Amino acid sequence: MAVATQNSSQLLELDASQFQRDFPQRGFKVRHTLSDRSEFDLPNLVQLAQRLPEKQVEYYAGQVPVNQDPTKHPKNGLSIVETVKRIEESGSWMVLKNVQSDPQYGSLLRYVLDDVYKHATPAMQGSHREEAFIFISSPNAVTPYHLDEEHNFLLQIRGSKQISLWDPKDRAVLPESQIEHMLQLWHGADYHRNMSYHEEFQQRANVYSLSPGEGLHFPVGAPHWVKNGPQVSVSFSVTFRSAFSEKQAIVYFINGKLRRAGFNPLPPGHSAWKDFLKFNSFQTARSAAKILGGSWFKKNQDKWA
Repeated sequence: MAVATQNSSQLLELDASQFQRDFPQRGFKVRHTLSDRSEFDLPNLVQLAQRLPEKQVEYYAGQVPVNQDPTKHPKNGLSIVETVKRIEESGSWMVLKNVQSDPQYGSLLRYVLDDVYKHATPAMQGSHREEAFIFISSPNAVTPYHLDEEHNFLLQIRGSKQISLWDPKDRAVLPESQIEHMLQLWHGADYHRNMSYHEEFQQRANVYSLSPGEGLHFPVGAPHWVKNGPQVSVSFSVTFRSAFSEKQAIVYFINGKLRRAGFNPLPPGHSAWKDFLKFNSFQTARSAAKILGGSWFKKNQDKWA
């Protein structure tokens, strides 16, 4: 296996040929050297949770079905600190969001993404919204069926988990109208990352097992759900947007509007000139709205600066 040469800052080990073949469209496993880092010891995670603003900490009961209704997700009845301290027996699921705002964890994000960018193609240039998340989960906790809007490398630090991951282009589980809704630029009040799951989907999934030192690349928009193993699980998720994902989101945004107007638009990647037209029409409208002070673009431009 052609693994990148180690250096003092390298935390992610990538198979260069596999990366070139599969990134950013397919899931694939990686190796990393984060598992022994003291930043991910539970006492240090308790301190991190206390330092972060409350809005950057999300936590629930972890014993839920794959098809959990997000409006009825049960709480665990504990405080943030109690959830981390009692994670072994509390049956909880927790995520610490945007931990790159903390210098220690921001440095880890930087090192991991630097390793990714060494192998990235020009389509990945112009990366932005680099974010990191730490998932802390009780034994056998479930992360319901959902998808994410960014490039994601999930690195397993402690414990194990099994991930069912679907091809984002599999329209048997993800109809075009649904991915347009999930991956468009800005979401309305009805949006939630969780989606409806059906048992017949499972036979179409790729199932990956992760142990400490292993990680998984999630393509943009790839549906997945997660089941923890019999021990406490800690995972570090490093994410970013790119020129590729931005163009894809803009085309889906335009396609959603066309579909609601009665058209049946081609998905991204099916017609280069139509994608070009949609993307450039959007960019022209955004530039004009900025000049004219258009409220809709002005309200959201910080998300796609």
